[in-house]
Amino acid sequence: MNTEESVHTLSDGLELYAKTWKTSGSPLAVLAFIHGFSDHCNAYHDLFPTLASAGVEVRSFDQRGWGRSVKQPSDRGNTGPTSQVLSDIHSFLQSLPSDTNVPVFLMGHSMGGGQVLNYIFHPESPYNGDKSNRPNFTGVLLHSPLIAIDPSSRPSKLTVSAGRVVAKMVPHKQRYSPLDANLMSRNEAVVKEVVADTLCHDTGTFEGLAGMLDRGIWLEGMFAAGPGAWVKSELPFWFGHGDGDRITSYAATEDFVKALTEKGGDVKFCSYEGAYHKLHAELPETTEKFLADVKAWILSKVPGPKRVFVQDEVEGVEVHGDAETEGKPKL
Repeated sequence: MNTEESVHTLSDGLELYAKTWKTSGSPLAVLAFIHGFSDHCNAYHDLFPTLASAGVEVRSFDQRGWGRSVKQPSDRGNTGPTSQVLSDIHSFLQSLPSDTNVPVFLMGHSMGGGQVLNYIFHPESPYNGDKSNRPNFTGVLLHSPLIAIDPSSRPSKLTVSAGRVVAKMVPHKQRYSPLDANLMSRNEAVVKEVVADTLCHDTGTFEGLAGMLDRGIWLEGMFAAGPGAWVKSELPFWFGHGDGDRITSYAATEDFVKALTEKGGDVKFCSYEGAYHKLHAELPETTEKFLADVKAWILSKVPGPKRVFVQDEVEGVEVHGDAETEGKPKL
């Protein structure tokens, strides 16, 4: 597996750090990945190499205000409003390969998961604007998505209200908003790594933080808002969440999956018992299952005969053959 670093230039001239995890031959599929709050695309451990080794090329980038896209301290967390966030994502996605023979998937983690859901379902998203110029996805994956903050980590109503006032007065004012590293993973080595990673700066602007909360509030009320409030999607969706996650709400994901399924959505939900927020960097047995689940779901959606290399991580047995196809949508 080879990697390639690059720069994605936005319409306003801002340069974003981008990276591709390449397959050994022609890719079976391409996965575009959107990272979470105070995170960056090089912090996803074995997820991207595992997919690349199975024939899935991964393309990701550090969002405006995060990771290596930050050029100076004042850039930290300066994401702009939701319209800017979704526009940046749209710009990156439009740069993906246009070969119609290579299916493209979209995946988001945590804050990135909430952004992806807004991108697909919100009527004002650029994805739902000029549909003749939209990316052509085969499926969408959400990994511990921020539909709601878990009650144990949720800021008080007073803090949120005060933050909204400040956001209107001085939107780019920064606020240090650290996530509890001990809630990221049950793997102690991962907790230490998160603490030591200087690219995870835990700093947002009041405008960006308010936008993140508002995107979650919209998702929580999306289905209750009635017809026309959201755009129905025919795409298949995969959700993965640990029931021990105290950063983003497992219950909110469960409710969203149930409602989307009831609305006729093609949905699969994988629950991970006891798992915390970073399923890609959890206890080995959890992460192995998560990686296998993601890989299997993507490959099951790739049409036609598959040049698939499937590895049994537990037994160490290598099997060459076609990936299994998915059954009916289920919870």
